[in-house]
Amino acid sequence: MITADYHIHTSLSEDSTAPMEEMIEQGIRAGLTVMCFTEHMDKDYPGGGAGYFEVDTKAYRERFLECRAKYADRIELLFGIELGLSPDLAQWQREYTESWPFDFVIGSSHLVHGEDPYYPEFYKDGEDEGYRRYFESVRENLEAFSGIDTYGHIDYVVRYGPEKNKNYTYEKYRSEIDSILTALIDKKIALEVNTGGYKYGLGEPNPAAEVIKRYRELGGSLITVGSDAHEPQYLAYEFERAGEVLRACGFGYYTQFRGRVPVQVRF
Repeated sequence: MITADYHIHTSLSEDSTAPMEEMIEQGIRAGLTVMCFTEHMDKDYPGGGAGYFEVDTKAYRERFLECRAKYADRIELLFGIELGLSPDLAQWQREYTESWPFDFVIGSSHLVHGEDPYYPEFYKDGEDEGYRRYFESVRENLEAFSGIDTYGHIDYVVRYGPEKNKNYTYEKYRSEIDSILTALIDKKIALEVNTGGYKYGLGEPNPAAEVIKRYRELGGSLITVGSDAHEPQYLAYEFERAGEVLRACGFGYYTQFRGRVPVQVRF
């Protein structure tokens, strides 16, 4: 069983209302032994005003330390962050991640040149064009900034496309996806298996099994697993299914980070 969840949000993130303690209690009930909180830091996110989607890192750190002390004999808690990547933020993000004692840093693409794939307007030139633009932006982000430990939900865009993953396959976007996977391997950045895809009705994690298998074929070996939970009921969501997918793709282990150092853990 996979017992470490490395992608968790609480009420300290803009899009969650769940108190940290409530998430921890549910994590313990769910059988987790490790929980890594990864609050949102999407600097300059458009449309929400100053500080929108930017965690108050000082308050986050203080709350985390309180909870870590309180639950020290029941579960291991780790201090992480999820960065919303953009090439123009590379220098700021480098300085930010070096200024705090993070155990783990997720880099994610939530915007494509300032546009959010969550909104229908992103697909005004068609779903296929929107997906290609998204994958190309992931590669741009990797070229600009590689100071992350894993890349989150690299096919996140299919959660929100007009037809979601109905017309989406690895083969259709082979060139773009292979470019991303090769960059991850070259830069020693892990690939995240995000079980939020099941929550969004895709029937697969993000990325899809075909992509995970291709990552393995190309020589990739660093896999992190996260639920992307914003509510307690989604902690460790479908981790058993994710484990089955990983085994089918040639992985009998996943990667945990502490102090930003990777350790392979068999399951």
